Amino acid sequence: MAMKGACPLLSAGPLRGMMDESLYVEVQCVRPGLQVTVHALVLSEDGDVWEAFGHYVSDASGSVHVSKDVCLGGSYSGVEPMGLLWSMRPVPGSRTGLRFRKIDACTPIEVRISVYGGHLHEGFQEKSPLASVVVERWYMAPGTQRVDVREKGLKGTLFIPPGPGPFPAILDLWGGGGGLVEYRSALLASRGYVSLTLEYIGLMDAEGKPRNVGNDYFEAAFTVLKQHPQVCAERVAMMGLSFGASVTLGMAAYSSVIKPRCVVCISGSHIMPVNGSLADVFDAIKKNVMNTRYDEEQRIIWRDLLLPIPEDPLKKVDMGRITCPVLLIVGEDDQNWPASESAEDIREMMERAENSHLLTVLSYPGAGHLIEPPYSPHTRASNYLLREEHKKKVVVLWGGQTEPHCQAQEDSWHKTLAFLEHHLYGPAHVTSAVTRREAD
Repeated sequence: MAMKGACPLLSAGPLRGMMDESLYVEVQCVRPGLQVTVHALVLSEDGDVWEAFGHYVSDASGSVHVSKDVCLGGSYSGVEPMGLLWSMRPVPGSRTGLRFRKIDACTPIEVRISVYGGHLHEGFQEKSPLASVVVERWYMAPGTQRVDVREKGLKGTLFIPPGPGPFPAILDLWGGGGGLVEYRSALLASRGYVSLTLEYIGLMDAEGKPRNVGNDYFEAAFTVLKQHPQVCAERVAMMGLSFGASVTLGMAAYSSVIKPRCVVCISGSHIMPVNGSLADVFDAIKKNVMNTRYDEEQRIIWRDLLLPIPEDPLKKVDMGRITCPVLLIVGEDDQNWPASESAEDIREMMERAENSHLLTVLSYPGAGHLIEPPYSPHTRASNYLLREEHKKKVVVLWGGQTEPHCQAQEDSWHKTLAFLEHHLYGPAHVTSAVTRREAD
């Protein structure tokens, strides 16, 4: 299969790269016109094997360039430079309902990339590749610091960029699944922002009893972040996914303590009882439990629990009170949250309040609920623990089609970074540059 007098050569890079960086993969020194399969494999931290693969035909020079050649089939098709990452899925025979999530943000994802002769569809681990290489994909850049935060009753993790600072900062809130999710904050810190990811659902007190947090919990977190010596106190943003977006909008509108410079809301809604606690929000959702639907595979669809959008102003955030720039990221095939309907109502509310100039909406056809950092594998449905029902496991439908969803992840991430840079870094950079020139 190799060209006469040569061994097949597989190269990929960067060998140590960030999760949001492009990856190049090239095959060389094989016979011209040879059918080959380029395969990527990852062993997750919980012991599951994920894979992606593409079918190619080598060119006249005996080469395949994944970044520009057409993939003829496999887990993706067409010219897809990053298809080997975003189209990953559990190998046949894996446990059902899996979702790929990085648990330890301080360690890399190791991706083994191999090339095989022929157009293969399965059984890769039982076959010998022509060549293989391992690349590392990191959420934490070299020099980034990770610090546990337990002061003022908080449970969170702070990530600090390399360098002396001070830096702009982001309070990072995940959704209703609870837990302390760190990888997005680590990646934000790697891009120049002190980031505090906060656990706020499913917390336990010192006696092991469920602990419900109020607005003061988020205000304490925002204050801790703002007062950190490596943070620019006037340049602190909030970012929320799903239920975290509701909290973010509520805090931005009503809190006398939290005054974010800007907010980013992913797959979220403004529907929540005004001046209510988190427990009140969940109670309101439970009252609509009869709106729960199931698809043909009996996967739960929750998007109707907040529909129709209420007319009562006491049941949704008064968007006219928002005084900072807002970026909404919406998947139009979100089956978990009424993100599209909420975004439209938010737009109408802000237009009536004459503050719609603060609003930017990124709406993506074919994208689902779990819009993650770029090149993350798409999960259309996965297992979910219902805490209020003694951790009963169900399968939730998040929505999205793989290719458009993953394109949305890439596009929205780069536009999010641009949004944050403009509102958190831009004026500061200009001021600093002018000050330096005047000093000179």
